[in-house]
Parts: sequence; structure tokens; C-alpha cells
Amino acid sequence: MLVHTLPNPLTQFLWSLFITIAIVITLYTCNFYYLVILSRQQKKSKSVELKEAPTVTIQLPIYNEKYVAARLVNAVCELDYPKEKLCIQVLDDSDDETHDILKNLVIDYQKKGFDIIHVRRGDRKGYKAGALRYAMKFAKGDFIAIFDADFIPPAWFLKKALSYFCNQEIGLVQCKWGHVNEKYSALTKAQALSLDFHFLIEQKAKSNTSLFMNFNGTAGVWRRQCIEDSGGWHTSTLVEDLDLSYRAQMKGWKCVFIPDIVVNAELPVQMNAAKRQQFRWAKGSVQCAIKLLGDLVIKRIPINTKIQAFVQLTRHIVHPLMLIQFLILPILLAAKTNLYVINGLPVITIIAYLAMGPIAYIMIIRGLWEKSWKSKTLSYLYLVFYSAGMSVNNTVAIFDALFGKKNEFLRTPKFGIVKNSDDWRDKAYALPFTKTTLLEIFFGIYGIIGIFVAIFSNNPVFAPILGIQVVGFLSIAYLSITHSIFKKSKSRNIRVETKTERMASIYYKIALGGIIGLILVGVVAAFQEYNATIYQLDKARGILYRIQTTSDPQVIHNGVIIIQGLLPQTGNPVWIFPTDSTDFKKIQNDLDNMLSTVDKISNVPPDSAAFHTGMEVIHLEASIMYQNLLDATPYMYVSVSNILFGCIWVAVIIGIFAILKKKRDRLQAFEIADQN
Repeated sequence: MLVHTLPNPLTQFLWSLFITIAIVITLYTCNFYYLVILSRQQKKSKSVELKEAPTVTIQLPIYNEKYVAARLVNAVCELDYPKEKLCIQVLDDSDDETHDILKNLVIDYQKKGFDIIHVRRGDRKGYKAGALRYAMKFAKGDFIAIFDADFIPPAWFLKKALSYFCNQEIGLVQCKWGHVNEKYSALTKAQALSLDFHFLIEQKAKSNTSLFMNFNGTAGVWRRQCIEDSGGWHTSTLVEDLDLSYRAQMKGWKCVFIPDIVVNAELPVQMNAAKRQQFRWAKGSVQCAIKLLGDLVIKRIPINTKIQAFVQLTRHIVHPLMLIQFLILPILLAAKTNLYVINGLPVITIIAYLAMGPIAYIMIIRGLWEKSWKSKTLSYLYLVFYSAGMSVNNTVAIFDALFGKKNEFLRTPKFGIVKNSDDWRDKAYALPFTKTTLLEIFFGIYGIIGIFVAIFSNNPVFAPILGIQVVGFLSIAYLSITHSIFKKSKSRNIRVETKTERMASIYYKIALGGIIGLILVGVVAAFQEYNATIYQLDKARGILYRIQTTSDPQVIHNGVIIIQGLLPQTGNPVWIFPTDSTDFKKIQNDLDNMLSTVDKISNVPPDSAAFHTGMEVIHLEASIMYQNLLDATPYMYVSVSNILFGCIWVAVIIGIFAILKKKRDRLQAFEIADQN
């Protein structure tokens, strides 16, 4: 890559950081393409027909899932498997009406002769991992199957999955997740495609080789000996599944992925629920990296396995790196740093970005879904914006993990959404937007400023790159807010809202109105600021352009007078990297000199050499001044006053959230006091 000389040490540091981040992100991207190649190896896991059905324990960890809990238990009890060989554990940590639903359902199936128990603990210590560890005391048989509440195992699941334990070294059989509501919205389509990439490329590639793959927490069967030999379920991370599967493979156990066994499940339909799920996965992965990377380094395992394990455990670090790069890019563009792949050839830069991203992914999609690749390509477009926007949420999760913030396993609420006509807004568990939404709005606005900087710095090729992230941030923020507005159901069977819920709903509406009002204020203020500053520079450049094309002294004289009134008398907008060329006081002095020159030659015959020489000087000065104003324009967007206004704007929104939280906590305290 060829670059211009960088005069400022800070610019040099930012450029080096930008390029370093670009290289790291590129390496992670190339690793995904490496897994694509591995996944295409035609290797199938061996299976044998079961001569005798082994005893199996099915564990169903459930917490407040009243819309889907019964569906799961019914599906498990309908499995085509000998009843006497089946032990079903309903691990119920619920503290709402889910408890009564499950209790009555378990009693009914017990009367029908099923070996099914309703396991209740005194507390939720360890959350899901704690429930699984607790239930191991009562497990029967050599195999443990696990299903989360929103999954619907097919009747033939156990017989087919158990047939792959033909090798005593196999400790886990992981099956593919299906999606009962993939076509519900753009959000579910994006999530479905992301999960399909994970299973059909990452899991398949690792299962085909000696690389470590992970248990996905559900839709899998464990060999009981493998769980016990690996130290059992640990509660130190939020992703107990990833933790246990890595410890098992470091012990020498083999994990396999079977793409032909598909277990349908429900995707989150609410943006705030999807963000919570992504938050948990990102934070948990970093926690596992901190916990396991030391052991992975010293273990005698193939170097390629170590590298891939490192990549998987640390891949979420890409999110904060992308945000840092996003923040740096407009600054580098404003500082006239050349970021093209080949100096002066933006077309090559565009081709490089397309080749590493959309083109490669579309080719992968065509290979995986030959018949439906067009609809999947549209889902990929949704996924691009979804992934870009989710980087803020996941970055917060990563910092949570790095700073050792206390773990709290917040489940992803599900609403029993299967058909496109199903609605979730009148149901319990719907989540309000969080403070992360504020950051997403900030990055979206910053990106809009960056787009203008890219355009005015003559680097429009970077505008769409910034634009993708801007659309991602603002769409995630928009859905986070709109998905927090719950409409009242007309159904007579819906439960009565509590006082806390009613008041919380009112406060969230007030907060939403306040934020929308602040956004409108920001838009009006931005328009006024543009009209008072940047637009004045635009008009001045237009007049300078006309001066370069005319030889009429009077036109030039009038134009210079107008320009002097349009431009500030003093100051330098380039406060980060100030230069003389953008100093308005010196520009005003140059305008005075230009005015003096044009007044002198106005008394000289137009066909004289002095007149032509004077005009050449004026045209050259106008051209230089035009470029100087062009250089100054991007910095007008990031002036000190604009930054201060932005900080105040952000502080006010934070204040709204703080008041909202205080009111909510007070209401909850009152309600608890009333109940007692």
C-alpha cells in the first residue's frame, strides 16, 4: 500500500493502528474462508443401527418460558423411543406461571407411565449450568440429551443421534438447528443465515478434521462418561456449552456434528431479545478465552488445532476493532491520508472490499443453497447490516468480560412465534431497550459526519463503507426502540398488567418521546449549523470557481467582497492538525491581497501584459483558496462547538435513562413492599 508522507505523529499512530486492525480483521475473514474449504470435504461420520436401545436421560433446562415449555415437553414425550429406556428431567427454575404449567404437565405424563421428574432447586445458583450439574445426580444411563425450551425435537431424533456413538472416543453428537420462524422478519432471516453459516461451515469443517468444535448448548447428545471425565458443568462462564466441549476435547474426546439431523427452534423476533442473546455469546466466549487459552497453549495438540481454537475463542474481538476502525477512518480521511489499496486507484479499493466480502459470501451461498440462493442472498444483505449494527452491543459484552463484571445468565425470551401472523407484542417477557441503544445512535450520527468527511475530502469510495455501518447502527437502534413499544391486546384471556408494568410502560413512552424530541432538536440544530457555517463555505467555493473562469475585474471585485462576508474573520477549523492553509485569518489576508490586485489591474488596459499577468495571479490564488476551503470543510463538521453540543446531547439522553432506571427501581421496591 502506498501512502503520502504523514506530517503529524498522531496521524502516523492512527494510520498504523488503522492498518493493523485492518490486517487482523482480514486474517479472521480469511480464516472463515479456510473453514469453507475444509467444510467441503466429503467426509461423513460413521453410524451403526442400534441393536439395543440404551437408557438415555433427557434434560430440559427451563426458566420462565410459559409460551414454549409445554411444546418442548410434549415433543420429548412423543419421541419414538422405548418408554422404559427414557428418563426425562424437567429442570424448572421458573418463578412465574411456567412452574404451574410444567408441574401439571409432568404429573399428567407420570400417570401415563413416563419416567419424568419435575426438578426444582432452592435457588438459581449457576443458572443453566448449575441446573445441569445439579440434575446429573439423578441422571440415568450412559447418554445425556439436552434441549432448550424453544426447541422441538423430531420423533426419530434419539434413535438417529445415538447411532453415531459407534466409536468409544465420541463424547458429543451435535445436531443442526432448524428455524420454525425464519421468514417472520428481516431480523429472523439474518439470524437464521448467520446460524446456518456457523453450522454448515464452521461446525462441519471442524467435525471433519482434528479441530475443536463446540457444543451449542442444545440439540445434542453427550456421553455421560465424557461429561464426568471432563470435570462436569462449570458455572464460571456464561457459555457452559463451549467451556465443557473444549475441556472434553483437550481430554481426548471427539465431538462430531451431524448436519442431517435438524432440530427446529424458535429464533428471537424482538431486537432486544436478539441483542441479549448475542451479548451472552460474545461475553461468554471471551470468558472462555481467558479461562482456557493457557491450557490450550501447553496441551500437546496439533498447532493447527491451537490456532483454530484461539480464533474461535477470540473472534468476537473483531467487534471492538471494527468500532475503533470506524472512529479512526473519518479522522484519517480529513487528514488527507491515502488509504487506497494502490495509490490513486479507488476502483481497486472497491474491488478489494467486494472480493473479500459480498462476492465471496454470495459464492458460498450459491454453493450451500443451489435452489434458494437468491432468497438467501437477500438474507445476507440483512445480515450485513445486522452484524455491523450489533458490533456496539457485542463490544460492550467484551468489555464486560475483560473487566470481570459479575456474570448473570439472562435468558433469551421466546414467545411461541411460528407463523408470520403470530404477534409477540402483547406477551410477557418482551424487553425494553437499554443504554446500549444510546451508543448505537451516537455511532450512527458519527458515521453520517464521516460520510460527509469522505465526500468533501475527495474520498467518496469510503462513503458506502461507512454507510453500511451507519445503516446498521441506526436500524438496530430504531428496532430496539420500536420493539419496546408494546400494544395492548384485545384478547380477554391476557393477564392483567401489574402496577409496576403499567408505570414502567408509561415511563418508557416518556423516555422514548424525550429521545425522539432530542433527535429532532439535533436535526434542527445540525441544519442551522450547516446553513451558518458549511453552506457559507460552499457558496464561497462557488464564487471562487467563477472567479477562476472570468477576466472581468468588477465581477472579481464583487465576488471577493461577498466571500469576505461569508467566511469567518479568524480561527482555524482544523483544530486537530492545524495548518496555515486553513487559517481563516490568513485566508482573509489573501482575499485582501486579491482585492488589491484586482483594483490595480482594473485601471490597466485589458490587452496589456500587466493585465494578463495580474489575472493569472488572481486565478491561481482563487484556485489555491478553493482547495484550502475544500480542505477546511470536513473539519467544520467536527468543530469544538459541535463536539460540545454532541456531549451535552448524549449527557441528556443518559440522564433520561438514569431517571428511568431510578423510577423503575422505586416502583419495583413499592410493589415488593405491597406484596409483603
